[in-house]
Amino acid sequence: MREDGKLDYLELPAADLPRTKEFYSQAFGWTFVDYGPTYAAFDQGLDGGFDADEAERTRTPLPVLYADDLEAMQAKVETAGGVILKPIYAFPGGRRFHFADPAGTEMAVWSEN
Repeated sequence: MREDGKLDYLELPAADLPRTKEFYSQAFGWTFVDYGPTYAAFDQGLDGGFDADEAERTRTPLPVLYADDLEAMQAKVETAGGVILKPIYAFPGGRRFHFADPAGTEMAVWSEN
C-alpha cells in the first residue's frame, strides 16, 4: 500500500540497458517490465526501474517518494527549502516532480493522479 511521503520507488541509471537487465536476471533472477527501449521496471522487494535514456537519466540512484496530492507535496517541499529541479510532468503511470534537498540530493515525488 502506498503511503504519502514515504519511499516508494528507486530509479537507477543504466547506460547499457540490455546488459544491465541480463546481469540482474542472471545474478539474482530478476524479471522486468519494459516501458519502451530505454526503461525497464522491476519489483524485487522495492519497486524500481533502470533508466537508459541519456537525456533523462541521472548518474546516481534516484529515490522516489509517493504523494496522494502532488501539487500539495510540491508546495511542502518548496516551503521546507527544497529546490524544484523538474516541475510536475506526466509519465507512463502517473505524474512526478524532481527536487534537490538542502544537501543537494536529487529526489523525486510521484502520484498516480
